[in-house]
Amino acid sequence: MKRRTVAVASTLAVLIAVLAVGQSKLQASMAARLVDAPKFEVDPFWPKPLPNHWLLGMTIGVGVDSRDHVFIVHRGNATLNQRTEVGADANPPIAECCRAAPPVLEFDPDGNLVKAWGGPEAGHDWPISNHGIAIDHKDNVWIGGNGTCSDSIARAGSCSVVGSEDSFVLKFSHDGKFLMEIGEPNQRRNSASMTSFGRVAKISFDTKANEAYFSDGYGNKRVAVVDMDNGQIKRFWGAYGNTPSDSNYGRYIPDAPLIPQFRNPVHCAEPSNDGLVYVCDRPNDRIQVFQKDGKFVKEVRVFPKTLGDGSVWDIAFSRDPQQKYIYLADGKNERVYIMDRQSLEILTQFGDGGRQPGQFFGVHSIATDSKGNIYTTETYEGKRLQKFVYKGLGPVAAMNQGVLWPKR
Repeated sequence: MKRRTVAVASTLAVLIAVLAVGQSKLQASMAARLVDAPKFEVDPFWPKPLPNHWLLGMTIGVGVDSRDHVFIVHRGNATLNQRTEVGADANPPIAECCRAAPPVLEFDPDGNLVKAWGGPEAGHDWPISNHGIAIDHKDNVWIGGNGTCSDSIARAGSCSVVGSEDSFVLKFSHDGKFLMEIGEPNQRRNSASMTSFGRVAKISFDTKANEAYFSDGYGNKRVAVVDMDNGQIKRFWGAYGNTPSDSNYGRYIPDAPLIPQFRNPVHCAEPSNDGLVYVCDRPNDRIQVFQKDGKFVKEVRVFPKTLGDGSVWDIAFSRDPQQKYIYLADGKNERVYIMDRQSLEILTQFGDGGRQPGQFFGVHSIATDSKGNIYTTETYEGKRLQKFVYKGLGPVAAMNQGVLWPKR
């Protein structure tokens, strides 16, 4: 009995020692991994419910104005249901619920709907499939499009030239008054064109230079830089600063040599305060960085085994003057990466696939407000807008933080 007691005590002592060593290694590992990074919590009560039985379709763009009002653009009736005659939108209506909200919605910082507008009207074209919304320094609203004119769409009167694409961008005042149509409508893709575009995914701005950067995009394979006043194309470039090519390089293969051109879609082109431009080469799973004249600087691959839609969907910068952090939306792996902008290192990430607050289904576009809050939109069956409240800088040990649910 005494021997058994001694043996048990010895075993316990060994186990305690092993656990102590393990705990010490874990603490050392966590200390080695600990980084300072922006911290966030999802606000599950933002925005507030929409009026008029309105629903969102694929929510395909987000921008923030000078008052921290949040603008989104979505596809409404085309994607609420494959049968557009359902519910209150049918003619005659077959139910009280539901109907598509107007394409452009504006929310105040508390999540209240302020204004809704947009869609086809006399005086300007409207994209077959709107894509991306941006608010410039004068609070004007810019909208792109990524649609292609098929036989059925042409018969419905949404376009006139079968095989043409959304080859223009629209500029409106803050309250939706039409200001300018940039590019020629009903054109086919042509990455060398100086007069039209090829399905622009997103618009961003260098206000000091009075230039807009078009990620051009779903048809073309280039970044195009445009004068913000007259809409004239000033310059453009492809991957690595090459002359863009419309050649089809086939599907992305992770272990194959990197191709010298962008694949479709080129999904963002975001200029920084220090003279660089960060480009989302979405299906190639890479960010390419350029000088503003198109000279290639560097690149980073992000989860390069990701196939299909790719991992690099949209970029927003933190709002400090140095723009120290990149927030990168990944709609295939359903998360947002927080990256160091200078090193392009992923510091941490948050999100997961799902439909609850803080989860994502096709997280598509991302923007920040003056207080550092993050806003995301979701396409496909996600069809929503979410807000992640900035909680300050602090130590983060987990590479993957999961769902950022509010702490009780």
